[in-house]
Amino acid sequence: MNKLFPFRLAAIGAIAAAFSLPSLTFAQAAKVDVDKNMNEQMQLMVTKPQGPADQPWLQNVGGQMIDTAKYKKTGPHNLCFSNASVGNPWRVVGWNTMQAERDLQKAHIKGFEYADAQGKDEKQISDIRSFINSGKCDALIVSPNTAAALTPVIEEACKKMPVITFDRSVNTLCPVTAVQSIGGYAWGKAGADFVVANVPKGGNVLVLRTRAGLDVFETRWEAARRTYEAAGLKVVGNEFVGGDLAKTKSVITDYLNKGVKIDAVWVDLGAVSVAAVEAFEDAGKPIPVVTGEDQQDYLQAWSRKKFKGVAPTYPAYQWRTAVIATLKVLNGEPVPGPVWKLPQPVITEQDLPRFVDAKLPPLHYSTCGCEKMPGYPQRWGGKQ
Repeated sequence: MNKLFPFRLAAIGAIAAAFSLPSLTFAQAAKVDVDKNMNEQMQLMVTKPQGPADQPWLQNVGGQMIDTAKYKKTGPHNLCFSNASVGNPWRVVGWNTMQAERDLQKAHIKGFEYADAQGKDEKQISDIRSFINSGKCDALIVSPNTAAALTPVIEEACKKMPVITFDRSVNTLCPVTAVQSIGGYAWGKAGADFVVANVPKGGNVLVLRTRAGLDVFETRWEAARRTYEAAGLKVVGNEFVGGDLAKTKSVITDYLNKGVKIDAVWVDLGAVSVAAVEAFEDAGKPIPVVTGEDQQDYLQAWSRKKFKGVAPTYPAYQWRTAVIATLKVLNGEPVPGPVWKLPQPVITEQDLPRFVDAKLPPLHYSTCGCEKMPGYPQRWGGKQ
Protein backbone atom coordinates (compact mmCIF):
# COMPACT_ATOMS: atom_id res chain seq x y z
CA MET A 1 0.00 0.00 0.00
CA ASN A 2 1.41 3.34 -1.00
CA LYS A 3 1.27 6.25 1.38
CA LEU A 4 1.82 9.86 0.48
CA PHE A 5 4.33 11.36 2.86
CA PRO A 6 4.47 15.17 2.80
CA PHE A 7 7.74 16.43 4.13
CA ARG A 8 8.84 19.91 4.99
CA LEU A 9 12.14 21.35 6.04
CA ALA A 10 11.10 24.90 6.81
CA ALA A 11 13.82 26.80 8.68
CA ILE A 12 16.90 25.31 7.19
CA GLY A 13 16.55 24.35 3.76
CA ALA A 14 14.12 22.49 1.65
CA ILE A 15 10.99 23.43 -0.15
CA ALA A 16 7.67 21.67 0.21
CA ALA A 17 7.42 18.44 -1.68
CA ALA A 18 5.56 15.19 -1.57
CA PHE A 19 6.48 11.71 -2.68
CA SER A 20 5.23 8.14 -2.46
CA LEU A 21 6.99 5.70 -0.16
CA PRO A 22 5.77 2.16 -0.77
CA SER A 23 4.93 -0.06 2.22
CA LEU A 24 6.37 2.32 4.82
CA THR A 25 4.85 3.45 8.09
CA PHE A 26 4.90 7.17 8.85
CA ALA A 27 7.79 6.64 11.31
CA GLN A 28 9.77 4.68 8.71
CA ALA A 29 9.11 7.35 6.09
CA ALA A 30 10.28 10.03 8.52
CA LYS A 31 13.54 8.14 9.04
CA VAL A 32 14.07 7.83 5.29
CA ASP A 33 13.52 11.57 4.97
CA VAL A 34 16.09 12.34 7.67
CA ASP A 35 18.61 9.95 6.12
CA LYS A 36 18.08 11.46 2.68
CA ASN A 37 18.40 15.07 3.78
CA MET A 38 21.36 14.42 6.05
CA ASN A 39 23.21 12.58 3.30
CA GLU A 40 22.47 15.36 0.82
CA GLN A 41 23.74 18.02 3.21
CA MET A 42 26.92 16.13 4.01
CA GLN A 43 27.58 15.73 0.28
CA LEU A 44 27.08 19.47 -0.24
CA MET A 45 29.61 20.21 2.52
CA VAL A 46 32.32 18.61 0.37
CA THR A 47 31.03 19.93 -2.97
CA LYS A 48 33.09 22.72 -4.52
CA PRO A 49 30.95 25.88 -4.67
CA GLN A 50 30.37 27.65 -7.96
CA GLY A 51 31.19 31.35 -7.99
CA PRO A 52 33.95 33.76 -6.91
CA ALA A 53 36.18 32.18 -4.26
CA ASP A 54 36.52 35.41 -2.29
CA GLN A 55 32.78 36.20 -2.27
CA PRO A 56 30.92 33.26 -0.69
CA TRP A 57 27.67 35.25 -0.64
CA LEU A 58 27.69 34.95 -4.45
CA GLN A 59 28.51 31.27 -4.49
CA ASN A 60 26.12 28.41 -5.13
CA VAL A 61 26.61 24.86 -3.87
CA GLY A 62 25.29 22.13 -6.11
CA GLY A 63 22.31 24.02 -7.52
CA GLN A 64 20.85 24.79 -10.93
CA MET A 65 20.22 28.16 -12.56
CA ILE A 66 16.66 29.28 -13.31
CA ASP A 67 15.37 31.73 -15.89
CA THR A 68 13.92 34.96 -14.46
CA ALA A 69 13.35 36.85 -17.73
CA LYS A 70 9.61 37.20 -17.06
CA TYR A 71 10.34 39.37 -14.00
CA LYS A 72 12.55 41.87 -15.80
CA LYS A 73 11.68 45.51 -15.10
CA THR A 74 13.33 48.82 -15.78
CA GLY A 75 15.16 50.10 -12.70
CA PRO A 76 15.95 51.53 -10.30
CA HIS A 77 13.65 49.35 -8.20
CA ASN A 78 11.50 49.57 -5.10
CA LEU A 79 12.25 46.68 -2.78
CA CYS A 80 10.18 45.64 0.22
CA PHE A 81 11.48 43.50 3.07
CA SER A 82 9.43 41.65 5.66
CA ASN A 83 11.71 40.53 8.49
CA ALA A 84 10.74 37.96 11.11
CA SER A 85 12.62 39.92 13.77
CA VAL A 86 15.91 41.36 14.92
CA GLY A 87 15.49 39.44 18.17
CA ASN A 88 18.97 37.94 18.50
CA PRO A 89 22.55 39.02 17.75
CA TRP A 90 22.79 37.01 14.53
CA ARG A 91 19.76 38.80 13.14
CA VAL A 92 21.11 42.20 14.22
CA VAL A 93 24.39 41.50 12.39
CA GLY A 94 22.42 40.28 9.38
CA TRP A 95 20.16 43.33 9.26
CA ASN A 96 23.18 45.66 9.46
CA THR A 97 24.76 43.69 6.62
CA MET A 98 21.62 43.89 4.49
CA GLN A 99 21.45 47.66 4.93
CA ALA A 100 25.08 47.96 3.90
CA GLU A 101 24.31 45.91 0.77
CA ARG A 102 21.38 48.23 0.07
CA ASP A 103 23.78 51.18 0.25
CA LEU A 104 26.23 49.45 -2.09
CA GLN A 105 23.39 48.94 -4.57
CA LYS A 106 21.93 52.46 -4.29
CA ALA A 107 22.23 53.05 -8.04
CA HIS A 108 19.77 50.18 -8.57
CA ILE A 109 17.46 50.70 -5.59
CA LYS A 110 15.01 53.60 -5.61
CA GLY A 111 13.21 52.66 -2.40
CA PHE A 112 13.60 50.08 0.38
CA GLU A 113 10.54 49.55 2.57
CA TYR A 114 11.05 47.59 5.79
CA ALA A 115 8.77 45.91 8.31
CA ASP A 116 9.86 44.10 11.49
CA ALA A 117 7.39 41.41 12.60
CA GLN A 118 8.96 41.23 16.09
CA GLY A 119 8.78 37.45 16.04
CA LYS A 120 4.98 37.39 15.61
CA ASP A 121 3.31 35.47 12.79
CA GLU A 122 0.19 37.64 12.88
CA LYS A 123 2.19 40.84 12.50
CA GLN A 124 4.26 39.47 9.65
CA ILE A 125 1.13 38.35 7.82
CA SER A 126 -0.28 41.85 8.27
CA ASP A 127 3.01 43.44 7.15
CA ILE A 128 3.11 41.39 3.96
CA ARG A 129 -0.53 42.12 3.15
CA SER A 130 0.22 45.83 3.57
CA PHE A 131 3.09 45.51 1.11
CA ILE A 132 0.85 43.65 -1.35
CA ASN A 133 -1.92 46.25 -1.10
CA SER A 134 0.42 49.24 -1.30
CA GLY A 135 1.36 48.50 -4.90
CA LYS A 136 4.77 50.02 -4.20
CA CYS A 137 6.88 46.86 -4.24
CA ASP A 138 8.64 45.68 -7.37
CA ALA A 139 9.74 42.62 -5.40
CA LEU A 140 9.35 41.27 -1.88
CA ILE A 141 12.10 39.81 0.30
CA VAL A 142 10.90 37.71 3.24
CA SER A 143 12.65 36.11 6.18
CA PRO A 144 9.67 34.10 7.48
CA ASN A 145 8.94 33.76 11.17
CA THR A 146 7.43 30.28 10.83
CA ALA A 147 6.82 28.24 7.71
CA ALA A 148 3.25 27.00 8.07
CA ALA A 149 1.77 30.31 9.23
CA LEU A 150 3.45 32.38 6.52
CA THR A 151 2.88 30.07 3.57
CA PRO A 152 -0.63 31.32 2.60
CA VAL A 153 0.30 35.01 2.60
CA ILE A 154 3.52 34.28 0.69
CA GLU A 155 1.41 32.58 -1.95
CA GLU A 156 -0.80 35.71 -2.09
CA ALA A 157 2.31 37.86 -2.59
CA CYS A 158 3.64 35.59 -5.34
CA LYS A 159 0.56 36.40 -7.42
CA LYS A 160 1.48 40.09 -7.36
CA MET A 161 5.28 40.22 -7.50
CA PRO A 162 8.44 38.12 -7.40
CA VAL A 163 9.19 36.89 -3.87
CA ILE A 164 12.60 35.87 -2.54
CA THR A 165 12.86 34.14 0.83
CA PHE A 166 15.99 33.63 2.89
CA ASP A 167 17.15 32.22 6.22
CA ARG A 168 13.92 30.28 6.76
CA SER A 169 11.69 28.82 4.10
CA VAL A 170 7.98 28.32 3.52
CA ASN A 171 5.93 25.34 2.37
CA THR A 172 5.37 26.45 -1.20
CA LEU A 173 7.29 26.51 -4.45
CA CYS A 174 6.11 29.97 -5.43
CA PRO A 175 9.11 32.11 -4.34
CA VAL A 176 11.50 32.63 -7.23
CA THR A 177 14.33 31.32 -5.06
CA ALA A 178 14.98 30.55 -1.41
CA VAL A 179 18.40 31.70 -0.19
CA GLN A 180 19.80 29.37 2.46
CA SER A 181 23.00 27.84 3.72
CA ILE A 182 23.46 24.08 3.54
CA GLY A 183 21.49 23.15 6.63
CA GLY A 184 21.11 22.05 10.22
CA TYR A 185 22.14 18.41 9.81
CA ALA A 186 25.51 19.52 8.41
CA TRP A 187 25.88 22.08 11.22
CA GLY A 188 25.15 19.57 13.96
CA LYS A 189 27.36 16.86 12.53
CA ALA A 190 30.34 19.19 12.11
CA GLY A 191 30.43 19.87 15.85
CA ALA A 192 29.69 16.27 16.78
CA ASP A 193 32.42 14.92 14.49
CA PHE A 194 34.92 17.18 16.24
CA VAL A 195 33.78 15.92 19.64
CA VAL A 196 34.14 12.30 18.50
CA ALA A 197 37.66 13.00 17.21
CA ASN A 198 38.75 14.61 20.48
CA VAL A 199 37.04 12.52 23.17
CA PRO A 200 37.95 8.93 24.11
CA LYS A 201 35.50 6.22 23.06
CA GLY A 202 32.88 5.88 25.76
CA GLY A 203 33.43 9.50 26.83
CA ASN A 204 30.72 11.72 28.26
CA VAL A 205 29.02 14.53 26.33
CA LEU A 206 26.75 17.16 27.89
CA VAL A 207 24.27 18.48 25.32
CA LEU A 208 22.90 22.01 25.69
CA ARG A 209 19.86 22.77 23.56
CA THR A 210 17.82 25.87 22.87
CA ARG A 211 14.24 25.03 22.01
CA ALA A 212 12.25 21.92 21.20
CA GLY A 213 10.26 21.64 17.98
CA LEU A 214 12.10 24.24 15.88
CA ASP A 215 13.56 22.62 12.77
CA VAL A 216 16.90 24.40 12.86
CA PHE A 217 17.64 23.05 16.35
CA GLU A 218 16.00 19.67 15.92
CA THR A 219 18.03 18.89 12.81
CA ARG A 220 21.26 20.01 14.46
CA TRP A 221 20.61 17.74 17.41
CA GLU A 222 19.42 14.76 15.34
CA ALA A 223 22.68 14.77 13.38
CA ALA A 224 24.73 15.01 16.58
CA ARG A 225 22.68 12.32 18.33
CA ARG A 226 23.27 9.86 15.52
CA THR A 227 26.97 10.68 15.44
CA TYR A 228 27.45 10.07 19.18
CA GLU A 229 25.44 6.87 19.09
CA ALA A 230 27.52 5.50 16.21
CA ALA A 231 30.79 6.46 17.93
CA GLY A 232 29.89 4.98 21.30
CA LEU A 233 29.88 8.26 23.23
CA LYS A 234 27.54 8.69 26.18
CA VAL A 235 25.20 11.68 26.38
CA VAL A 236 25.17 12.30 30.14
CA GLY A 237 22.67 15.15 29.90
CA ASN A 238 20.35 16.71 27.34
CA GLU A 239 19.36 20.05 28.78
CA PHE A 240 17.29 22.91 27.40
CA VAL A 241 18.87 26.21 28.43
CA GLY A 242 17.04 28.46 25.95
CA GLY A 243 20.07 30.60 25.14
CA ASP A 244 20.16 31.76 28.79
CA LEU A 245 23.75 32.29 29.97
CA ALA A 246 22.95 32.10 33.68
CA LYS A 247 20.96 28.90 33.22
CA THR A 248 23.81 27.42 31.16
CA LYS A 249 26.24 28.03 34.02
CA SER A 250 23.77 26.69 36.58
CA VAL A 251 23.16 23.47 34.63
CA ILE A 252 26.86 22.73 34.21
CA THR A 253 27.59 23.57 37.84
CA ASP A 254 24.89 21.14 38.97
CA TYR A 255 26.42 18.33 36.92
CA LEU A 256 29.90 19.05 38.24
CA ASN A 257 28.66 19.23 41.84
CA LYS A 258 27.11 15.78 41.36
CA GLY A 259 30.51 14.46 40.29
CA VAL A 260 29.55 13.87 36.65
CA LYS A 261 32.61 13.69 34.41
CA ILE A 262 32.13 15.85 31.29
CA ASP A 263 34.52 15.32 28.41
CA ALA A 264 32.72 17.63 25.97
CA VAL A 265 29.92 20.16 25.77
CA TRP A 266 28.03 20.22 22.48
CA VAL A 267 25.68 23.15 21.88
CA ASP A 268 22.99 23.71 19.27
CA LEU A 269 23.49 27.49 19.59
CA GLY A 270 26.90 29.10 20.06
CA ALA A 271 25.54 31.97 22.12
CA VAL A 272 25.91 29.85 25.29
CA SER A 273 29.40 28.47 24.60
CA VAL A 274 31.36 31.08 26.56
CA ALA A 275 29.06 30.65 29.56
CA ALA A 276 29.82 26.93 29.39
CA VAL A 277 33.56 27.62 29.37
CA GLU A 278 33.23 29.99 32.32
CA ALA A 279 31.26 27.42 34.33
CA PHE A 280 34.24 25.04 34.27
CA GLU A 281 36.64 27.85 35.15
CA ASP A 282 34.44 28.95 38.07
CA ALA A 283 34.44 25.36 39.36
CA GLY A 284 38.23 25.13 39.07
CA LYS A 285 37.92 22.38 36.47
CA PRO A 286 39.83 21.97 33.18
CA ILE A 287 37.88 23.21 30.17
CA PRO A 288 36.73 20.23 28.10
CA VAL A 289 35.92 20.26 24.40
CA VAL A 290 33.32 23.02 23.91
CA THR A 291 31.69 23.57 20.52
CA GLY A 292 30.41 26.96 19.42
CA GLU A 293 29.91 29.04 16.31
CA ASP A 294 31.33 32.19 14.74
CA GLN A 295 30.17 34.64 17.41
CA GLN A 296 33.17 36.74 18.44
CA ASP A 297 32.93 36.06 22.18
CA TYR A 298 33.42 32.35 21.52
CA LEU A 299 36.17 32.88 18.95
CA GLN A 300 38.03 35.25 21.26
CA ALA A 301 37.70 32.94 24.29
CA TRP A 302 38.82 29.96 22.20
CA SER A 303 41.85 31.87 20.93
CA ARG A 304 42.78 33.17 24.38
CA LYS A 305 42.14 30.11 26.57
CA LYS A 306 43.38 27.46 24.11
CA PHE A 307 40.68 24.85 24.80
CA LYS A 308 39.63 22.41 22.08
CA GLY A 309 36.90 24.01 20.01
CA VAL A 310 35.23 24.16 16.63
CA ALA A 311 32.76 26.61 15.11
CA PRO A 312 30.16 25.41 12.61
CA THR A 313 28.58 28.47 11.02
CA TYR A 314 25.23 29.71 9.81
CA PRO A 315 26.63 32.54 7.69
CA ALA A 316 25.10 35.97 8.11
CA TYR A 317 26.25 36.87 4.60
CA GLN A 318 23.00 35.37 3.33
CA TRP A 319 21.37 38.70 4.24
CA ARG A 320 23.29 40.42 1.48
CA THR A 321 22.68 37.52 -0.93
CA ALA A 322 18.93 38.09 -0.54
CA VAL A 323 19.27 41.66 -1.86
CA ILE A 324 21.60 40.61 -4.66
CA ALA A 325 19.24 37.80 -5.69
CA THR A 326 16.27 40.17 -5.78
CA LEU A 327 18.03 42.67 -8.02
CA LYS A 328 19.15 39.90 -10.35
CA VAL A 329 15.56 38.68 -10.65
CA LEU A 330 14.31 42.19 -11.44
CA ASN A 331 17.05 42.50 -14.04
CA GLY A 332 15.90 39.24 -15.63
CA GLU A 333 19.22 37.54 -14.87
CA PRO A 334 19.40 33.80 -14.09
CA VAL A 335 19.74 32.93 -10.40
CA PRO A 336 20.32 29.65 -8.58
CA GLY A 337 16.99 28.05 -7.75
CA PRO A 338 14.52 27.03 -6.63
CA VAL A 339 16.93 27.01 -3.67
CA TRP A 340 20.09 29.10 -3.67
CA LYS A 341 22.40 27.06 -1.44
CA LEU A 342 25.27 29.02 0.06
CA PRO A 343 28.44 27.46 1.46
CA GLN A 344 28.48 26.82 5.20
CA PRO A 345 32.09 26.91 6.42
CA VAL A 346 33.34 25.27 9.60
CA ILE A 347 35.95 27.29 11.52
CA THR A 348 38.75 25.10 12.86
CA GLU A 349 41.72 25.98 15.07
CA GLN A 350 43.77 26.46 11.91
CA ASP A 351 41.21 28.95 10.55
CA LEU A 352 40.72 30.80 13.83
CA PRO A 353 43.24 33.65 13.28
CA ARG A 354 41.34 34.70 10.14
CA PHE A 355 38.06 35.12 11.98
CA VAL A 356 38.88 36.33 15.49
CA ASP A 357 39.13 40.11 15.85
CA ALA A 358 39.25 41.91 19.20
CA LYS A 359 38.07 45.13 17.52
CA LEU A 360 34.66 43.61 16.96
CA PRO A 361 31.97 43.38 19.66
CA PRO A 362 31.40 40.07 21.47
CA LEU A 363 28.08 39.41 19.73
CA HIS A 364 29.35 39.96 16.20
CA TYR A 365 29.14 37.03 13.77
CA SER A 366 32.28 36.74 11.70
CA THR A 367 30.83 35.12 8.57
CA CYS A 368 28.92 38.28 7.71
CA GLY A 369 30.90 38.88 4.52
CA CYS A 370 30.86 42.53 5.55
CA GLU A 371 34.54 43.37 5.99
CA LYS A 372 34.74 45.49 2.82
CA MET A 373 31.28 47.03 3.10
CA PRO A 374 30.45 50.69 3.80
CA GLY A 375 30.92 51.67 7.45
CA TYR A 376 32.85 48.58 8.54
CA PRO A 377 33.53 47.95 11.39
CA GLN A 378 31.72 50.81 13.16
CA ARG A 379 28.35 49.99 11.57
CA TRP A 380 28.58 46.58 13.24
CA GLY A 381 29.61 48.02 16.60
CA GLY A 382 33.34 47.60 16.06
CA LYS A 383 36.27 49.89 16.72
CA GLN A 384 38.31 51.50 13.97
